[in-house]
Amino acid sequence: MAVNLVNVENVSKVYGTRALLDGVSLGVSEGDRIGVVGRNGDGKTTLIRMLAKLEEADTGRITHSGGLRLGVLTQHDSLDPAATVRHEVIGDMADHEWAGNAKVRDVLTGLFGGLDLPGFPKGLDTVIGPLSGGERRRIALAKLLIEEQDLIVLDEPTNHLDVEGISWLAQHLQNRRSALVCVTHDRWFLDQVCTRMWDVQRGDVYEYEGGYSDYVFARAERERIAATEEAKRQNLVRKELAWLRRGAPARTSKPRFRVEAANELIADVPPPRDSSELMKFASSRLGRTVFDLEDVTVQAGPKVLLKHVTWQLGPGDRIGLVGVNGAGKTSLLRAMAAAARSEGEEQPAGGRIAVGKTVKLAYLSQEVAELDPTWRVLEAVQRVRERVDLGKGREMTAGQLCETFGFTKEKQWTPVGDLSGGERRRLQLLRLLMDEPNVLFLDEPTNDLDIETLTQLEDVLDGWPGSMIVISHDRFFVERTTDRVFALLGDGALRMLPRGIDEYLERRRRMEEAVAAQATAAAPKPAATERSAADQRAAKKELQKIERQLDKISEKESALHAQIADNATDFAKVADLDARLRDLAGEREELELRWLELAEDA
Repeated sequence: MAVNLVNVENVSKVYGTRALLDGVSLGVSEGDRIGVVGRNGDGKTTLIRMLAKLEEADTGRITHSGGLRLGVLTQHDSLDPAATVRHEVIGDMADHEWAGNAKVRDVLTGLFGGLDLPGFPKGLDTVIGPLSGGERRRIALAKLLIEEQDLIVLDEPTNHLDVEGISWLAQHLQNRRSALVCVTHDRWFLDQVCTRMWDVQRGDVYEYEGGYSDYVFARAERERIAATEEAKRQNLVRKELAWLRRGAPARTSKPRFRVEAANELIADVPPPRDSSELMKFASSRLGRTVFDLEDVTVQAGPKVLLKHVTWQLGPGDRIGLVGVNGAGKTSLLRAMAAAARSEGEEQPAGGRIAVGKTVKLAYLSQEVAELDPTWRVLEAVQRVRERVDLGKGREMTAGQLCETFGFTKEKQWTPVGDLSGGERRRLQLLRLLMDEPNVLFLDEPTNDLDIETLTQLEDVLDGWPGSMIVISHDRFFVERTTDRVFALLGDGALRMLPRGIDEYLERRRRMEEAVAAQATAAAPKPAATERSAADQRAAKKELQKIERQLDKISEKESALHAQIADNATDFAKVADLDARLRDLAGEREELELRWLELAEDA
């Protein structure tokens, strides 16, 4: 029988005149993996801070089991700015001690990309004080994960991690024996890690079995039975449920409730987007040319990020852009935006970017634009436009769109200066869409947005007719809002990935294995393991042969990618080409494994 680690009994918490939590009773047992969701400001962080006894409840009681080993990641770290990374993460362990510890090696490699902490000026001996908030947060997470705990409490652990880092963290937490309570807006991460959900809503906490997908199904069923939620929210839940059931059925674990009843809710729900109709509308608004990149080279200072890229963003294209940090994702968008602003006069370091004459670009950058803090929310939107055409005959007033983005009638009169970071991000998005652009560049649009706001944004984008590029570490958002994924792998090229982010992670793993194999091959071998000269010559000869075969496979893959792009509307042709790509990927994997075996002999 599982031991109870934490008990929350009839707990209430009031801020000002608002009850964040009202008579809540919960429990955390050994082996629990709990995801906490809810709107910004509804009390998620307050709940887990009280759970960890970092904050006192107004009424009720919170008890921990005797000797509970508790690890907590808050949104503000308590690292010593004068200390080094080594001191905070590894402590007094000698080099041979931590380097021989598999868990330490796994955490350092997973969160920092290597034991030498590439990207930090002095590796483990870097002083923490001058580091960015994102770097400090990764250090705090590494420190927590290296230690042993009975319960880990994490508040937004995926912030400042890229797609690979999030994938690694999900796998790491799956393999740990510690119980887990985690607040995050990353829905893919919740599905991978959690087996129970707590939904914090208006002072209450609703419990659900399963991961995020199961939670969406169960919430839809609860709302069908209760029939008390407003029609707009229920429709959004039903739409997301339809997406989860039809678009990616494999992502959910076995639901522990009546799926049949939930499925009745989506019997009449159409697919999230009518892509062909949106494409036609986008073509009529944009014409044939949107962005054409010819032999483009992009630099950041002296560093060349992209080399000789030829690519086209067409009318109605919805592109997800992923890649390693520093590979040039944001720089590529900035170069394209600069060409659009200057009507083609401002060009990148090499090549040319042609911009369609009808392009009206809206660019959401990672920095939140400063607005006059004395403006009211509604005024800030109305200063852009009073009404907006969302396509397909849909029109909204500024006030209606504000409500769609979670700004109630009362909230619309709040001064901008009193908004939280997430609310300002929402307002920035709202003002962009209010200007009726036909091309959207969204750079990390999900930062600071809660899950409910994300589903509202996805609903607006479903019917938005135009071209769009999304950069995001939120895998769920990329898969939900875009139709194709392109990747920057750090080698200066831009590649289309027919299998999306799964293929990106596979390619990155292969690249890392190849680098590790080269390092192993270059390292001197002890005399006892030396091969005969004849064996070495034979191994080198076969290695050269395999490398030539790998080059040919790369050429074939590039050709197939080009064919897929040329036949994007012929689904049968694309499916055939994708099957050939998969065959080539299998061939490549076998050759790379053989290459690794031979590297040691050579």
